[in-house]
Amino acid sequence: MQPSTNPGSNKEIAGWALYDIANQAYTTVVISFVYSAFFVSYIVPEGSPWRNSYWSLAIISSTLLAMLLSPLLGLKIDQGASKKQMLLWSTAICALFTCGLYFVAPGQIWFGVLLLIITNTSWMLGEFIISAFLPDIANRKNMGVISGLGWGLGYIGGLISMIMVSVIIINADPISEQARYISQHQWAMVAISIYFVAFAIPTFLWLKDRRVSPSQESLSARWYDSLNILRLRQQQPVLLQFFIAFVFYMAGVQTVIKFIGIFTASEVGMAAGELVQVFLATQLSALAGAIGFGFLERRIGARATLYLTIGVWVTAILGMHQLANLAHWTGQSLVTVFLLVALLAGTGIGAIQSSSRSLVGQLTPKHYSGTAFGYWAVFMRLATLLGASFGLAADLIGLRPALLLVITFFIIGALLLSMVPLGRTIKALQLQDQQDAS
Repeated sequence: MQPSTNPGSNKEIAGWALYDIANQAYTTVVISFVYSAFFVSYIVPEGSPWRNSYWSLAIISSTLLAMLLSPLLGLKIDQGASKKQMLLWSTAICALFTCGLYFVAPGQIWFGVLLLIITNTSWMLGEFIISAFLPDIANRKNMGVISGLGWGLGYIGGLISMIMVSVIIINADPISEQARYISQHQWAMVAISIYFVAFAIPTFLWLKDRRVSPSQESLSARWYDSLNILRLRQQQPVLLQFFIAFVFYMAGVQTVIKFIGIFTASEVGMAAGELVQVFLATQLSALAGAIGFGFLERRIGARATLYLTIGVWVTAILGMHQLANLAHWTGQSLVTVFLLVALLAGTGIGAIQSSSRSLVGQLTPKHYSGTAFGYWAVFMRLATLLGASFGLAADLIGLRPALLLVITFFIIGALLLSMVPLGRTIKALQLQDQQDAS
């Protein structure tokens, strides 16, 4: 890829992509795998009836706060505010307060909840702000490739941070060396903070701070206008159409991400060591999916790429639904068949999220990119909330039959996507870009 192909140079694109390696350490280690389990088991006193509720409170509160702030900051970007300064603040706050988790001792529940709300909110804001740089460094034709590069490298960040924490730092026995085990988790938070800052440094050194030339409409908007969804409908009706489709198929993705651990425990019966193998394998397949489908999108277009990734997801979920039958038909163990299905789903995770992010940039005029990616963050969180309905369905009809609900999410998303005039809108914006450049 030549520097002249995109507004950003190769060095600038590399700096942008490295931020995904940096910020994935926080969400992988703190939110998804390591600190979450430590918090409910050691920070919350044993026997507490609200053991998991404290963690849920921190996640829900930070999600709602990020949903409120993302459109507001997006409007500020469209009014000419510095994305780079916003990203610096979100990174610094997340890293500093994650480091503060070192001081959270067993029993200090509310101190931990407060720090988690601050860190997770700032992390989610940083995720949307770094994405808002995409139209600055890529043209509409190459956004899929560059978005896939960044998203794919993020999975490498998840792998590096998990190995650093779970192999190098945390190695004490939780029963016979409990004090040391707790101390190692506290030091792991310091290590993650240092890791985050260290890998983010090239982003701030190499990524240019291109401020948009605000439109009169953006300049006249007040802060509460950012929360008015009707304003988005007036400014970018096609983007809103896409977001509605995005909520449904992304709800399917988020359901699998959030409930895969429960599925493996109840339906597959995998041991802890086998779960680690699944994690490592799916991280690598997600990396391949994000980058590979990014190049494919440049050849076949965004709509076809998303249809293909939705097809991958439906196939993978059908595989989970028919896991026992597949194991019987192939003569393989349940664990082996599940690993293959998980690899397929992993490919879809990286591809569908990367393609969706690039499509937001392709459907958006540059002077509205802040608002667009701010709402992208909002609809991403709405998808998570919609996907949470899977838990109720699983309790009512059973875990395996409830997988059909997930397939329904993807089918509805695909049908709604078919109604969005993607090609016509992207071509019109490409023409507008050429006119602006001439």
